Amino acid sequence: MPQFTDEEIKAKVREGYVVESPEEMTDGYRKALVVQLTVQADTELMSAPAYWMAARHAPSANTQVSAHAIIQDELAHANIAYRLLEDLGESKEHLVYGRQPHEFKHPYGFDQPLENWAELVVANGFFDRAGITLLSDVYQNTSYGPLKRALVKVDMEETFHLRHGEVWMRRLAKAGGEARDMVQRAVDWMFPMTIEWFGLPDDLKRHSGQLEYRLKGLTNDELRQVWMQSTVPLCAQLGLEVPAHWDDEKQEFVLDYPFPCRYDAGVKHWLFQEGQITWDEVFERWKARGPMNEAYVESIQRSRGTVERWLDSRAAA
Repeated sequence: MPQFTDEEIKAKVREGYVVESPEEMTDGYRKALVVQLTVQADTELMSAPAYWMAARHAPSANTQVSAHAIIQDELAHANIAYRLLEDLGESKEHLVYGRQPHEFKHPYGFDQPLENWAELVVANGFFDRAGITLLSDVYQNTSYGPLKRALVKVDMEETFHLRHGEVWMRRLAKAGGEARDMVQRAVDWMFPMTIEWFGLPDDLKRHSGQLEYRLKGLTNDELRQVWMQSTVPLCAQLGLEVPAHWDDEKQEFVLDYPFPCRYDAGVKHWLFQEGQITWDEVFERWKARGPMNEAYVESIQRSRGTVERWLDSRAAA
């Protein structure tokens, strides 16, 4: 039996109480934490094959090593989150190797192919910034002690990924010509993709266990604003166009396109001209997953058989 009722634990964490073990959790707290950690783990895991495929287009051996270092970090971050899930009674073995591709909980952005170096570095600059935005909020506000401690390492390494993206976005934009055009094309599809990353607008969200149990501190719309506060000025500084602007009257960033809207994954193009769609349509797209979902998951899961065969051969030698 948990030590507290659901209402008691919500009240205690609002007062600053830190949960350290599953024995202190109610079913509601545990379920909300499992969902949060699963999304975190799956996002880190699926970024690895996406970045790996793009790293082949690195302009030099040194830059490829940097990309591989980022991939190594992402896999380590995934392992941290899966390990925390094991403490909650979940099976890391099943989570990584036992699920079908469509069962993974990562954002739709990591179901897209990253096809060149410009797309990789914009993904570092946009997607990793979204990760930092989310995890920094969790680090500052989470009521789950083991997660807060684990995020110290994760935050430092994610900052390196973000800086890598910013430096290379700046270099390619400054180079002009085709290099700059490639960055702009990546920005064109990744900016709305990352805006969508943060989920339902606050006025449509019916409940949020993560807020009620103080597993995070900011709402979806607040997190979107935090992300834009860094991203929009960066792009303006680099001469890159984004469909958003600062509204003095509202004192917030405002999108210059219908949100949410339809996306053509085959050509990586947002269909702004078709107007706003419903979030039910967005959820249908997310549920169907993107074009690289199966390939990315297969690239992770096939390693199990490769390692097992290697171990068997070593045992037989």
